[in-house]
Amino acid sequence: MIEIQHLTKSYGAKTVLDNVHLTFEDGKTYGIVGENGSGKTTLFKCITGIETYIGHIKASKSPLKDYIGYLPTEPFYFSKITGREYIQLLCNARSKKCPDLSSKNIFDLPLDQYASTYSTGMKKKLGLMGLLFQENDFFIFDEPFNGVDIQSNIIITEILNELKSMGKTIIISSHIFSTLTDICDEIHLLKNGKISRTVTRESYTALEQEMKDVFVGSRVRELGLK
Repeated sequence: MIEIQHLTKSYGAKTVLDNVHLTFEDGKTYGIVGENGSGKTTLFKCITGIETYIGHIKASKSPLKDYIGYLPTEPFYFSKITGREYIQLLCNARSKKCPDLSSKNIFDLPLDQYASTYSTGMKKKLGLMGLLFQENDFFIFDEPFNGVDIQSNIIITEILNELKSMGKTIIISSHIFSTLTDICDEIHLLKNGKISRTVTRESYTALEQEMKDVFVGSRVRELGLK
């Protein structure tokens, strides 16, 4: 479990996260949604310890950074490291034995090729594979479906469901709302650095309509498309 209390993060005079309170329980999947710049990625970086912050983040396992896997929107890879070497590096970081990748390469990645030459989707799939072999207890996925083909999207969804069944805590952001409604137990709406609303599964349809009203409104009609 992860508990966040009074989390505030500012860059100079700009407050990006403003007194955020959240609880993420074991064995559940949580969605974080909001417009670009609403603070989603900053929230993730605070939880993982990449960014400093004001407030408190507590977890059932400590230090949290040793038990959490974070997949950013655009994973970074050194220019001269192969996919295989990258996975070995992540396993070493958690003192885990690297598995026989010939039988576990679920995305059929060219693991002996430099990871920096991979496409956007391939980089994301490699990052995900590395995190899975670390055997983390908590996972944060920032836009894991972006740039990934349909077949891999299906596989990723099943992986997330399997992690949940194992009692892992999963936090995920996605601009594809339907992916969140399919897998999340709760969805938190982040707006102007604050959690403006928390919705459970039975209210997802109402939330989707509300988001359309707020984000779209009459803008499409005003285009006057012909």
